[in-house]
Amino acid sequence: MADSPDVGRCECGAAAGPLGTCVDYYHAVLAEEQADARMYRWHPLVVCAFLLQHPSRAHPRHLDGQFRQLQLYVDQGLDALLRVGARQVARNKHGGHQDVELLAAYAPLPPGGPPASFRATFCRLPAGDGSFVSDGHPAYGHRIETIAEATVESWRSVQD
Repeated sequence: MADSPDVGRCECGAAAGPLGTCVDYYHAVLAEEQADARMYRWHPLVVCAFLLQHPSRAHPRHLDGQFRQLQLYVDQGLDALLRVGARQVARNKHGGHQDVELLAAYAPLPPGGPPASFRATFCRLPAGDGSFVSDGHPAYGHRIETIAEATVESWRSVQD
């Protein structure tokens, strides 16, 4: 259950929630997304935010791009992020490389991280009635968006 040597604490600094540590929440969210296409809309934010809050679980070469994607989301919103993702998938199908110019306007991942804590984490996601969307998809989306924004905020603070 533990994500670090401190039992019941996550790499992101959060205390475990009712479902366990953030990784337990992350796996539960990914599993629930598979059965709920409306929930899947926030998948890019879930993946990027989780890996940036728990960088030991990520491939280091991808963290910079994930940080830039979250900044794009904060700057232009979810629809813009989804358009960039769709464009990248299309490029990949034709043997293209990552479209770095789309994300070049955003700051690189600060070298001083990872942050010690985040104001919003996965351990705080409510899972009423066994579902993360028990109070509706908009409420779930707002919580994921808050985690994404908190992730960008904390990473930006390590460069100050």
